[in-house]
Order: sequence, then structure tokens, then C-alpha cells
Amino acid sequence: MAKGAKKSAKPTKPVKTPKKSTPPAGAAAKPAALTGWRQIAAYLGHPSAVVQRWASEGMPVRRQGRFVTTTPEELNAWLGRESGKPVHVATAETDLAAELKRGLSFIRAEKGTKDKKR
Repeated sequence: MAKGAKKSAKPTKPVKTPKKSTPPAGAAAKPAALTGWRQIAAYLGHPSAVVQRWASEGMPVRRQGRFVTTTPEELNAWLGRESGKPVHVATAETDLAAELKRGLSFIRAEKGTKDKKR
């Protein structure tokens, strides 16, 4: 061995990491509650500042310690009340064909009431 050369260390065994259990497909897809301004803003597709302003104007949120929480159902109902039309935020699991049918039936019913008023 050359002067100053170090002996090679024994090869170390790889460290085994525990496997993460995967939740059922439906469990992670639709959260029961949205916690924090970021999650709520991401769900609604608007910046956190806008969502915080809406909360001060009556959007349904609950303070739990230092967090705010709400549910997607509460937000959809609030959006429907605010706009005066039925609203549903589309997610990856949303049946778009069913939502299109629901929207068209609403428009047809609304159109029918306008024709009767004349």
C-alpha cells in the first residue's frame, strides 16, 4: 500500500426504506375538507388574496386554530348562491357529460320561463 493511502472501507448495505401504503383510489381523489388558503385557492382556481377577500365578503370558511377550512360542497353551494345559477367546480373525477346535461336543462328551463313572461 502506498504511503498516505487509506484503506477502502467495507461496502455498506443499502438502507431499506419502508414502503408507503397507497390509499384507495377514491380516498385521495376527493378531499373531505380543504384546509388552508392555498388548497381553497387551488380548488377555486384563483389567487389566495382573492379567496381571502371572498371569505371576508361571506364565503363559507371556518377557522380551526391557525387554519381555515371549508368543503367543496359548501363552496359549490356558495358559488351557486352568489351567481344566481347552479355552479359546480369541475374536478378530475367530474362526469362532464352529466354536468353538460345539467347545465343545458337549466338553460332550457330558464329560457322557457322568459318566453312565458312575454
